[in-house]
Amino acid sequence: MNAKCTEFRLNIDWIERLDMINEPAPLAPEMAMQLEKEEQKRANMFAGNAKLKYEEPSKDPVLNDFKREMQFHRQAQAAVVEGIQKLHALGVTTKRPDDYFAEMAKTDEHMQKVRKHLLAKQEGQAKSEKVKQIREQRKMGKKMQQQARLRKEAEKKETMDKLKKFRKGKLKNLDFLEDSKTETKRKAKNKKFGFGGRKKGKKRNDRMSSMGIGGKSKGKMGNRPGKVTKRPGKAQRNRSKSRNK
Repeated sequence: MNAKCTEFRLNIDWIERLDMINEPAPLAPEMAMQLEKEEQKRANMFAGNAKLKYEEPSKDPVLNDFKREMQFHRQAQAAVVEGIQKLHALGVTTKRPDDYFAEMAKTDEHMQKVRKHLLAKQEGQAKSEKVKQIREQRKMGKKMQQQARLRKEAEKKETMDKLKKFRKGKLKNLDFLEDSKTETKRKAKNKKFGFGGRKKGKKRNDRMSSMGIGGKSKGKMGNRPGKVTKRPGKAQRNRSKSRNK
């Protein structure tokens, strides 16, 4: 075995091989906590299910797989740390310079095709969403029409039932017909003018509002507010003149 290994071994520098033989890196605290959580989780699962055969943590295949993955991770971590130190000792840079510009592996024509393909895909998705919205709106419109039709049919059926009761003498009058007519007129007016009557022109001045606040005018010469002094008639003025003479 050793002879065969020596036979196909390449006698080249380490910079060409980049092989590492080292111990695993120390176990990180967060990894140790995660391992403890996994062990506790498996222990709780065994305790809560009598059908599962209990496995010791050292022999549990699930935990062994987790430990094996951790071992690979620690081994690679230690190899990277030691390998970077060796590369720096040999004067090999391990980071790309800030002003380094690499040539694109794909041509500009190929990237244009990719860009067109992505744009076409986005447009297709936008059209699909728009079509879905239109379908939903149509469904909603049909649903509202169906509800209105069912409501009208129910009202018509109720009116016909009341008419039948009136014919049989169970109802004494036809007030329900007037109520339905009044309700229909009320709905039409509400639709035209809004609830609570007409609002247009409500803030315009009229005869009462132009007189002052509360429809009262200011008094003169100490008279009561709101009292208007009237001019005496001609006969009364003549009598007052004769008295003064």
